Amino acid sequence: MDSNNMNQQSAYQQTQYQQTQYQQPVYQQPQGGLETPMTVGDWMVTTLIFCIPCINIIMLFVWAFSSNTQKSKANFCKATLIWAAIVIGLELILWIIMLATGATMFSMMDGFLDFH
Repeated sequence: MDSNNMNQQSAYQQTQYQQTQYQQPVYQQPQGGLETPMTVGDWMVTTLIFCIPCINIIMLFVWAFSSNTQKSKANFCKATLIWAAIVIGLELILWIIMLATGATMFSMMDGFLDFH
């Protein structure tokens, strides 16, 4: 290959590269509906409702599974319910272990008192 042919290829590649224009896609902010972020006032009302006993549990389920709740609030409520289920499961396991340990200790103490 001669250098003239290589220069022509290089010039063609540069021209082709310069003609290619990349355009970054434009992100469009949601205009309304369920995708809009919650305001500070919305979160204050939400946390106020979470402070009311029994109502807070009911509202967690309503907001988590309602189709007309904002996505951020629904996701937060779902995550809170998942954490609550994990904590309740761990507490049940702990209670079972404590009851089994207590029953074992009680039966050992009962046997110990019979010999003396």
